Amino acid sequence: MKSARAHYATVGEYFSTFSGKTRYLLDELRETIREAAPEAKEVISYNMPAFKQKGVLVYFAAYEHHIGFYPTSSPIRVFKKDLTKFKTSKGAIQFPIEGKIPKGLVKKIVKYRVIEDLKKRG
Repeated sequence: MKSARAHYATVGEYFSTFSGKTRYLLDELRETIREAAPEAKEVISYNMPAFKQKGVLVYFAAYEHHIGFYPTSSPIRVFKKDLTKFKTSKGAIQFPIEGKIPKGLVKKIVKYRVIEDLKKRG
């Protein structure tokens, strides 16, 4: 598991600190985001993996009991009904480690963020 003091230069470096189910879910989330935003580039931002197009679309990170997915606040409001079985806050969604990544929902959220980013940044 990652050290709280580690600073990551690449997404690969971040991922290398995880194994088992956590690593599997990170890989699955990463691939799902790539499919939904093929033009986006992987970056480390705030010491977390993120995908950036013009601006950052989404962030994500692994924790002991969940994968945190940070698509900003607007998708949390827009997809509120689809998110009822997940713990959410203003800009975050928690996918439990013992569960699965809801790939269809993640793709909808990421595609929404791509459109939002293009409108905002031209």
